[in-house]
This record gives sequence, C-alpha cells and structure tokens, in this order.
Amino acid sequence: MFSIIQAAGWPIWPLIFCSVIALALVIERFVSLKAAKVLPPQLLEEAIMVSRNGVPNPDVVTQLEQNSVFGEVLASGFRTLNNNPRATEDDLRSSLEGAGRIAGSRLQRYLGALATIASAAPLLGLLGTVIGMIEIFGSQGGDGGMGTMPGGGNPTQLAHGISIALYNTAFGLMVAIPALIFWRYFRARVDDYLLAMEVATERFVRHLVTLRNK
Repeated sequence: MFSIIQAAGWPIWPLIFCSVIALALVIERFVSLKAAKVLPPQLLEEAIMVSRNGVPNPDVVTQLEQNSVFGEVLASGFRTLNNNPRATEDDLRSSLEGAGRIAGSRLQRYLGALATIASAAPLLGLLGTVIGMIEIFGSQGGDGGMGTMPGGGNPTQLAHGISIALYNTAFGLMVAIPALIFWRYFRARVDDYLLAMEVATERFVRHLVTLRNK
C-alpha cells in the first residue's frame, strides 16, 4: 500500500485525508441515526399513555427529552402546555414545529461535508492526473543522454508521470463513489425519519389539545 502511495506522489495525500474524514463521518452518522436514538417505535404511545390523566411532571418531561431526538420534540409540547395551560392549538403546533426544525437540523448534521467530499474527490483525482500529465510531458524534454528514450524522453520520469495520473484518478473515484452512496443513503434515512416525525407530531398535537381541555 505504501508503495502505491509513493508511486502516486504528493497529490494523493489530500485524497487520503478526504477518505479518512469521509470514513469518520459515515461511522458517526450510522451511530447517530439509529432508530433508538432518533425515533423509538413506541415512544409516542408511551408519551400519550403517561399523560392520559394530565401533563406529566417536569422530571418525566426531562426524561422524555433525553430519550431521543423525537423525545425532545414531544417534550417541547409538554413544556409549552406546562408554561401556558391555556395555549391554543396554534401555539402548541408552533412549538412542536420549531422543535422539529431543530431536530431536522441535527439529523442532517455532517451530510453537507460528506456531499462535499463526494464532489471534491474526483476533482482532486483530476488534479493528480493533470500533475501526472505534466510529469509525462516534462519527461519528453531530455537531453538525449544515457537512460533516455530515442525521442529524448526519460523512461523513468515517463513511468512516474503515468503512475501519478492513473493512481490519483482511481483513488479519487474510490473515495467519491462510496461517499456519494452513503450521502444518498443517509439523506433518504433522514427524510424517512422527518416524515414519520411529522405524522406522529400531528397526532400528538391533537392529544395535547384534548389534554388541555380536561
């Protein structure tokens, strides 16, 4: 592996850096976007059950808030009702929508960086290719001494230029393609979470309105 890096020359180091960052982002997103940390399946039912006789006490609300990302959204509705028992449906909806926007921003964290790497890696590979081509054309300017090709080129320098061009092109694609695949996968996963949270939040608003009228 190290011999490949040596053959590819210095242009490959930015690509290696991008690959390390992309791998770290993918691992972080896999951990952060687990269903248990974002939208536990029974959380809405549990929140409705625990508040069927009235708004739960602050300790229960805090525990709900710390449960998951969706728990924070539900907790904002309980807090709004605790702070203002006469809150209108619009007030409750506005509070939950605001918390939902914050939750959406958290779910999309680092996806922009992953998309940037997917876009930039092929360009960095192209940069390495151009530098390799420069090496190739430079090898054609030999003085015709020993170790040069009949046309005046240095075969060692020519081979080095070809290595830089090909290795950087290949490595740029090797970084960009997985980054693009994971970016699309995480975007789809976040969109599914946001849609499910929107539907569940609508049901929770109706529950809070019923709770307020008790």
